[in-house]
Amino acid sequence: MKRLVPLLAVTVLLSACGLRPVYGGGGHGAVAQALGNVDVQPIEGKAGWLVRNALNDRLSAMSGKGPSYKLVVKLDDQISGFGLRSDAAITRERRTLRARYQLIDGATGTQILDDTAGTDAGIDVTSSEYATIAAEDTALERLSQTIADQIIARLATFATRDRRHEGQ
Repeated sequence: MKRLVPLLAVTVLLSACGLRPVYGGGGHGAVAQALGNVDVQPIEGKAGWLVRNALNDRLSAMSGKGPSYKLVVKLDDQISGFGLRSDAAITRERRTLRARYQLIDGATGTQILDDTAGTDAGIDVTSSEYATIAAEDTALERLSQTIADQIIARLATFATRDRRHEGQ
């Protein structure tokens, strides 16, 4: 009961300030319906495959009944060494994944959103080449999920803003 009181107080305060959840209405809300009709175009490379699958996983959970959209994503995947030992061997790497994405209206072909997302991860380089490659792959999998989350969050924000403007 003692935990419930602060939660209720926060809920009342947030509702008073006009804050509305992005996914109000769950899978049948306005944002979910807008995002449920996004077709993610094929993305080049292993990173592209991972990002596209992550985006499709998130978008397939939403029911689309609004206009259809195409999402075009271009990735830049870089690995750079930055930790050096006295014998000039690299001890650390940074894997950076950047995405430029565009949301295109399926009916008109008009680009309605052009944005970027990016994230990076540090990787320890070990004496085992296998372990280093496995760490690079694991980092890419995590970065792909993070990029997908960033893109979906931005699309949801865009859809929320777009829905508000429609009602005015």
